[in-house]
Amino acid sequence: MKLKSTVLLAALAVILPLAAQAQNVAIVNGKPVPKARVTTLLQQANRSGQPVTPEMESRARDEVVLREIFAQAAEKAGIPASADFKAQLELLRQTVLIRELFADYQKKHQPSEADAKAEYEKIKAASSGTEYHARHILVENEDEAKKLIEQLKGGASFEELAKKNSKDPGSAENGGDLDFAKPETYVPEFGQALAALKKGEYTQTPVKTQFGWHIIKLEDTREAKFPAFEEVKPQIMQRLAQASLQKYQEDLKNAAKTDYKFSAGE
Repeated sequence: MKLKSTVLLAALAVILPLAAQAQNVAIVNGKPVPKARVTTLLQQANRSGQPVTPEMESRARDEVVLREIFAQAAEKAGIPASADFKAQLELLRQTVLIRELFADYQKKHQPSEADAKAEYEKIKAASSGTEYHARHILVENEDEAKKLIEQLKGGASFEELAKKNSKDPGSAENGGDLDFAKPETYVPEFGQALAALKKGEYTQTPVKTQFGWHIIKLEDTREAKFPAFEEVKPQIMQRLAQASLQKYQEDLKNAAKTDYKFSAGE
């Protein structure tokens, strides 16, 4: 019986260190570094959108062991007793708490398919209408614009005049091309003048805006295109989730009893 006990104890003496080793990355100065720290680091990387690769896992193991080495040195130097360390530790504790609170809220309050479709229809309705394919020439003064209009009347190419004379760096090289857009996306004076044109026409008098003087040409019109629901579903779901989280944060703020007055920007 005694022999059996001795054999058992010897077996345990071999097995237990192996079991402990399986749970740890390493032992640093007699203190174990648990694998759970590696898992936490990889989870944080995954949350931020980084793919977890074998190389990243290797770096994470290196990181947790180095952290343990440096942390032990900091403890030996008496850093944890300092007021500055304690203040920073409290801020870090709050940061982790808040992050986990918001992550837990979003996990439990995912927008539904019906919510996403309703939001899609609302956005689609607001985006419907006619889009205008415009070109323009932007100059600094009215007289210059009038001279260019006279050249257009004489048969000059709108595109060539835009390339040579337009002060708009975003469109001049492309002959003043602004592609398709709804008139309301432009400043009011420009949008109104554009909407009044017929296909192929250009403004017979210069149009003044805050940017200078414009000559505007309407190339074409089309009904506004909108992507299918499935194409934009991920973005809409993300938008709804973010809006829900912001409301949750605002509700917490409004429900709190405090004598503090937040600034207008909050």
